[in-house]
Amino acid sequence: ATSEAERDAALEQIALGIEARVDEILAANALDGEAAAGERPAIRDRLALDPDRVAALAAAVRAVAALPSPVGETIRELRPPSGIRIRKVRVPLGVVLVVYEARPNVTVDAAALCLKSANACILRGSRMAANTNRVLTSIVRAGLAEAGLPADAVTAVEGGHDQLAALIADPATADVVIPRGGEQLKKLLLRESRIPVLAAAGGNCHVYVDAAAEADR
Repeated sequence: ATSEAERDAALEQIALGIEARVDEILAANALDGEAAAGERPAIRDRLALDPDRVAALAAAVRAVAALPSPVGETIRELRPPSGIRIRKVRVPLGVVLVVYEARPNVTVDAAALCLKSANACILRGSRMAANTNRVLTSIVRAGLAEAGLPADAVTAVEGGHDQLAALIADPATADVVIPRGGEQLKKLLLRESRIPVLAAAGGNCHVYVDAAAEADR
């Protein structure tokens, strides 16, 4: 029941909050980095934030705010012989549960996209990024409150597999679950969730060989 201007104002407050609390974000991220010292380099890189990456988070929120609102857009319109006018219109999904792995940027990205499209969201990130996610979620919620919107439009939950299993076993938790992670996470949610799961297909990696290349190499 919010206007696009109200939601965009909240997104700007979130971007400002990220910029104002860089030191707090980095301090929390350092704690997560220390706890993940034994993990693979690729995982540690996904987890890590630095001043440039934090600045990119704020820029990403503003980029979402600059997008045209999808809410209320007419996708298709037709008039059958009966004369009834039928319109297919984009509407919010409702409550979106986003389950993701050790990428703290997803906390901000998912919240921003849900807010832009007038959805509420429940964020369930990885325990590996728990400290960073807590700070980022608090910034998002503070930005909502600053803009006069309910902070509970974005909620974060923590816990292990048992807590996640309880969430996805209850259809009243959310209207849709969106995984952001590897194939194992997608398979887990598709297998166990009683809430509809919107899982993107695995990506295709194509290799193109130039006509002038040495094929044997």
